[in-house]
Amino acid sequence: MSASTAPILITGASQRIGLHCAQRLLADGHPVIVTYRTLRPAIEELKAAGAITLQADFANEGQILAFIEQLKSHTDSLRAIVHNASDWHAETPGDEAAVFTQLFNVHMLAPYLINLHCEGLLAQSAVADIIHLSDDVARKGSANRPAYCASKAGLDNLTLSFAARFAPRIKVNGIAPALIMFNPDDDAAYREKTLKKSALGIEPGPEVIYQSVRYLLDNPYVTGTTLTINGGRHLK
Repeated sequence: MSASTAPILITGASQRIGLHCAQRLLADGHPVIVTYRTLRPAIEELKAAGAITLQADFANEGQILAFIEQLKSHTDSLRAIVHNASDWHAETPGDEAAVFTQLFNVHMLAPYLINLHCEGLLAQSAVADIIHLSDDVARKGSANRPAYCASKAGLDNLTLSFAARFAPRIKVNGIAPALIMFNPDDDAAYREKTLKKSALGIEPGPEVIYQSVRYLLDNPYVTGTTLTINGGRHLK
């Protein structure tokens, strides 16, 4: 990916995959804008490294549109948008509708509105990309988290729709990961059980997602595609 003065926007970059991708892009000399919902020490580190950091909560339409206006006050162009912001809520009796609405807003409404309202910013870059971070679980659904899976499946469909809508000027692709990195409090039994779900049986770490982001940014002939980064889970 050639260097560009237009920044790359990464949503939800205060931790884990989003944070790693932001750090790697900054290290490679690319201007970066990140969003965060909760202020964590890593945000100050990104700011010190040169990133523009914007607080944003994508819980409803008003907050999403307010973020877009804030973004436009900081830049008049974008090289790419990486939609990484995500929620991991499970429905419990009595709050099903609220959980579904929250997941829909974060996983679908926010990317939808940001893509539409930032098309002009992307058009200012000689090369432009949108990347949706989905989830491999959307491939088969989940009895435990149907709302989460439905909203991620909807994001996969937005990849197809926006790829058609924005071609040939803006490439739009997705990445569907499965088990990239454990949480610190995941116990040994859970880790062993989860690793057995994939053919490769490893915890690869967030660099594999950055490699996928780079591939999509660098390749001029890929759009409307979702890369499956799951260690071969579909083989088992």
